[in-house]
Amino acid sequence: MECLGCIRAFFAANQQIPEYSRLPPVHLDTHFMGENAVIVKNGYRLCGTGGSLANQPIAQNKAYFEVKLQQGGIWGVGIATREVDLNKLPLGTDYRSVVLRDDGCVVGGGQIRHRLPQPVQEGDVIGVAYDHVELQFALNGVDLQVATSGIKGEEVYPVVYVDGGAVMEAAFSSFYHAPPAGYQRILVEQSLL
Repeated sequence: MECLGCIRAFFAANQQIPEYSRLPPVHLDTHFMGENAVIVKNGYRLCGTGGSLANQPIAQNKAYFEVKLQQGGIWGVGIATREVDLNKLPLGTDYRSVVLRDDGCVVGGGQIRHRLPQPVQEGDVIGVAYDHVELQFALNGVDLQVATSGIKGEEVYPVVYVDGGAVMEAAFSSFYHAPPAGYQRILVEQSLL
C-alpha cells in the first residue's frame, strides 16, 4: 500500500500541461535520407553522399527556407515528394523532385528549366520560396528570376543532396536573408488529441 501512495504522489507532482504554442523545429530527417548521407549539427548540416528530406512537409501557402553552401562539390536543393530516391543522384531526373543543382541548372522532370545567370560559390546562401504553384530561388537575398512550376497535387518537402565533398547547411528559421513578401518559415501542422 505504501508503494501505491508513492506512485500517486509522483504522478500528482509531475503532471504537465502540454505546450501547444511551442513547435518542434524543422530539420533534415534521418528517416528520409540516402544510405551514405550524413546529417550532423543537430539535423541541419548534410555531408557524405545522398539526399535528405526535411522532417516536415510544406503545408502552408507560402513557405521559405535557406541552404548555405559550406563546401563545394556536387549538390542540389529544392523540393521533392517522399517517393524520391535519395540515393540516385542527381535529383531532378523524374517528377518527384525539382532542384537547383551545382551546375547552375534548375531541373525537374528530367528537363533543364532554367540556368542561373551566375554560379553559386562556397559561403553563398540559396533561398527557396514555394507557394504550391511556383518554386523560386534567391542567391544571397537577391531573386534569381528563375521561377518554375512545382510538383502538382503532391505533398512536398524541402530536399537537399550532396556528393563529391559538398557540405550544405539548411536553415528553416533564423534566416540569413529576409523571405520574399508574404513568405515565412515552414509551419508545423499539429493535431490536437
